[in-house]
Amino acid sequence: MIKVLVVEDSPVVREFLIHVLDADPGIRVIGSVSNGEEAIEAVKHYRPDVITMDIHMPKMDGMEATRRIMETSPTPIVIVSGSTDPHENTKMFRAMEAGALAVLIRPTGIGHPNHEASVRELVQTVKLMSEVKVVRRWPQTRPRSVLLSPQNALVEKPAIVKVVAMGASTGGPPVLQTILAMLPRDFPLPVLIVQHIASGFVTSFVEWLAQSSKLPVHVAAHGEHIAPGHVYVAPDEFQMKVERGGIIALTKDEPENGLRPSVSYLFRSLVAGYDGRVAAVLLSGMGRDGAEELRLLKGNGAVTIAQDKDSSVVHGMPGEAIKLNAAAYILAPDKIAAVLIGLASCKNNKESW
Repeated sequence: MIKVLVVEDSPVVREFLIHVLDADPGIRVIGSVSNGEEAIEAVKHYRPDVITMDIHMPKMDGMEATRRIMETSPTPIVIVSGSTDPHENTKMFRAMEAGALAVLIRPTGIGHPNHEASVRELVQTVKLMSEVKVVRRWPQTRPRSVLLSPQNALVEKPAIVKVVAMGASTGGPPVLQTILAMLPRDFPLPVLIVQHIASGFVTSFVEWLAQSSKLPVHVAAHGEHIAPGHVYVAPDEFQMKVERGGIIALTKDEPENGLRPSVSYLFRSLVAGYDGRVAAVLLSGMGRDGAEELRLLKGNGAVTIAQDKDSSVVHGMPGEAIKLNAAAYILAPDKIAAVLIGLASCKNNKESW
């Protein structure tokens, strides 16, 4: 039985969330509170397996409550928001910086055509996140800047790279933020990203990444030509691939590994279109999306990287790639950035554009 604490300031919404969660035989709501201050005390008292957390609350908001809980009583936290404003929702990704594992739109009300599907997504997410072993986040100030050079970039030999592709799921957003924030303004390669995330949040996610990245970050558009030094994030409910000539194609092809967008779909398009001139990165996440395709890319001459276990919230995707011997490098996020910078510093790569 999964024990859940519901944190929500609206009494009506709070009772609704309790109702839909308690309706599942594998979940029991053991407590509910109306603000962040109460949440911190309730976590110590109830010791829940999972917390559902609102963001906008009186006294202490969900972002600060998440930070404090992860510093004192680390617990899997799912942010549940009723807002559909992309600018407002960037705050949810700041909660992910503090340690929250997932973000979701609040389930729609009874009678709405999407009610059952949205409730199912919440229940499934709570169950999945209950399996994640979270660790204490020590109090810290803004991460210091790290100066990187090709000499400390860990690249054993120069490789011709024309594009960077990264795939991530649970635990991925803060890792992607770390990597992108470390890439310099003159980074000469396009960067393609597939991040598994709840539908409706990709615009907020892109805005949040852009706040700390020196590179322009976009939601990818069909027919767009990828440009050096730009970051393209796959949109909701589309598969993303890159066709010859560097043109993004968004399709409604079937989900792969149950996912659309899928890392496997993107990586496979690069096997066909780039003759090994790819740096492919598989980051924290559940399942095995992208693992087999990372192996194919490696066999085709690409530079392949998997995030290490110690820095991953969930080592499913990168762990599966490592089992397949698909990763040439197994690294923490800062070292991944260093390798990408080192690869981009190679003379051939700067001149390839």
